[in-house]
Amino acid sequence: MKNRHDGFLIQGSIYAASGIISSIIGLMYRLPLTRIIGDEGNGYYSAAFNIYTIILLLSSYSLPLAVSKMVSARIATGNYRNAGRILKASLVYATLAGGLGCTVIFFGADWFARSFLHIPEAAYPMRALAPTVWIVSYLGVCRGYWQGHSTMVPTALSQVIEQIVNAIVSVGAAWMLIRFATEKQYTDRISRAWGAMGGTIGTGSGALAALLVFIILFLMKREQIKARTAEDTSEHIETFREITKALILTVVPVILSTAIYNICSILDNAFYGHSMFILGLQDRTAADYGIYTTKYKILINVPVMVANSVATSLIPALSRANSAGDLKKVHENISSVIRFSMIVAIPSAVGLAVVADPLIPLMFGRSDRAVVMMHAGCAAVIFYSLSTVTNAILQGTSHMRIPVRHALMSVVIHTGILVFLLRVAKIGIFGVVMADMCFALSMCVLNGISLSKLLHHRQEYRRTFLMPLCCALVMGVSVWAVKTGLMKALESRSLSILISIPFAVAVYAFLLIRSGTITEEELKHFPKGTSLIRAARRFRILR
Repeated sequence: MKNRHDGFLIQGSIYAASGIISSIIGLMYRLPLTRIIGDEGNGYYSAAFNIYTIILLLSSYSLPLAVSKMVSARIATGNYRNAGRILKASLVYATLAGGLGCTVIFFGADWFARSFLHIPEAAYPMRALAPTVWIVSYLGVCRGYWQGHSTMVPTALSQVIEQIVNAIVSVGAAWMLIRFATEKQYTDRISRAWGAMGGTIGTGSGALAALLVFIILFLMKREQIKARTAEDTSEHIETFREITKALILTVVPVILSTAIYNICSILDNAFYGHSMFILGLQDRTAADYGIYTTKYKILINVPVMVANSVATSLIPALSRANSAGDLKKVHENISSVIRFSMIVAIPSAVGLAVVADPLIPLMFGRSDRAVVMMHAGCAAVIFYSLSTVTNAILQGTSHMRIPVRHALMSVVIHTGILVFLLRVAKIGIFGVVMADMCFALSMCVLNGISLSKLLHHRQEYRRTFLMPLCCALVMGVSVWAVKTGLMKALESRSLSILISIPFAVAVYAFLLIRSGTITEEELKHFPKGTSLIRAARRFRILR
């Protein structure tokens, strides 16, 4: 049992590591892309991606989870023939769902851009994204199939390769297309829309490269798959009708949950664009929304992803304990998941607020609005980390419908606040920032109430929230002083950031352990190589 448990943790760590690497690559390539297409081009790019995301959610986003659950159930009993039939049936489903999604985006691009988003230029990158829906549908089936075999290595490898190809093609295609449009003497808006289209072409190219990785893998493992299928002596062979029905029944609940949880970005884009149009401020719509999505949101999502990766390795243990009826272990795991996510998320929020300037100007060029957005919305890191983790806890303890209900309630709250801030308060893009935080905060509160009522769980507050916050605030003051002094002394943004960030990590790790907020043994649960462990060892806190 111990080895099996370690295997889950190893696979989870592999996936978390690939996610971190992919996020870093994604962050790095967006820097030159932003400089090439500008804030306005980023607005077109983000608007197109919002429509692409919702179509992907409704068509094939849940395929990896559904296929992996079905395949793993058959593999566990040695039923390899039915596992192979699930792969074939899933590929048929991907062909139909992906093809439908591709058609809707390609032929509906003008309507989505003009009537729904009120950003006509978004039709260019949106139409270029259409084939990507089809490719990602097949990619989802392949990833789910190998995850069903209890290995995350193919998924992790394909994810990194996908981001590398995406980065190269996005920057190259954006540069070439915006140069082509300029030579043809198109208007500045159309030229930037062409540049944004280059960025979306990179997304499709990355997905295609990842799909080729799986095709090569299937070719390499073809004989092994055939041998296992031939050895299968199972009597019951599932029909494609049975498999398709089971696939749909598995996919639909996941689609509902994920679509509702992610629909806020579409509402933000639509309400913001419509409100700015009514107020006669449409000239700033694309540029401000581009700053929000490609500067503020990108930086916010990095620590959220890291916090979720730390929690991911503990979620399987939670599911096993719940299935075994070990309530003590369930509560221990819940406490650990929430506490570890907060230990990462809280200092990340404080750190982003403190180093927003000079970090954002250094990465994206001078953008005072992006810095103000970060100061106003940095707490979203904490709320999104906590809401995502508590969602996973409820799902891991077989309360699948609760997060869906909470997401619906939060969307209603979010929409009301968004409309008020845009139409009444008239604070523009900052209304989107505030409403987005309110959505995540609402999810945290509702999920917390459910954890208390359904699981009778009471989270310890001192070491989970209070002490990490105190340590993070001390860290923030220290880093602000160091950053300010370095910028005055060295007059260099790059050097001040290079020194300030490692200093912040070291100070926070030191305070965490010296205050007893986290023990040396607990720190070892972080993925190996994380900066907290390196900092702790450097200060001789952890052997």
